[in-house]
Amino acid sequence: MRAMLEELERSDETEPEVAEETLEDLDGELAAVEFPATAKEVVESVGDYRVEATHGTYDVAQLIPRSEMEAFDSPEAVRMRIQRPTVASAMKRIVEAAESHPRMSIDGSQREAYERTFRELIAIDAVDDDEGVTAVRDWILEQITENETLPGSRAVRKQAARVCRSSGYVVRDDEWLGA
Repeated sequence: MRAMLEELERSDETEPEVAEETLEDLDGELAAVEFPATAKEVVESVGDYRVEATHGTYDVAQLIPRSEMEAFDSPEAVRMRIQRPTVASAMKRIVEAAESHPRMSIDGSQREAYERTFRELIAIDAVDDDEGVTAVRDWILEQITENETLPGSRAVRKQAARVCRSSGYVVRDDEWLGA
């Protein structure tokens, strides 16, 4: 029942940008990693592995932060993270910026909310070169640098809605970004 509910919730998500075959090849590389593993261990082991996506090629090190604070329970968790390189690279920058401050870290629910916001931005218009993701990522980084705080998920969603509306996209109040 839980799996069915998750599937229904994800039914409107955009398709992953990385082909399944590429991820299957990555599994062989991840066999050398002992799970659970930190993101840093994953990057050190398979960071130079190249991932072909619809909008380019990425090294795993470009998508996963070199972090001791983030961990993966399994190879599937790594695969899920890099399926959407646009979101993964934005989150990598945010996690690394947050780690540069001694008392700052992104917990699981906040990370999930940030990622969902980025996925929603991509879904609004997949042809806009992900300008919305870049704008919101830069805004979050600015909040970390200038205010030394991570904005809450609601603030991030509101900023994402502002970015969308300023670009002429309609964001209804009953949508994720319409917080």
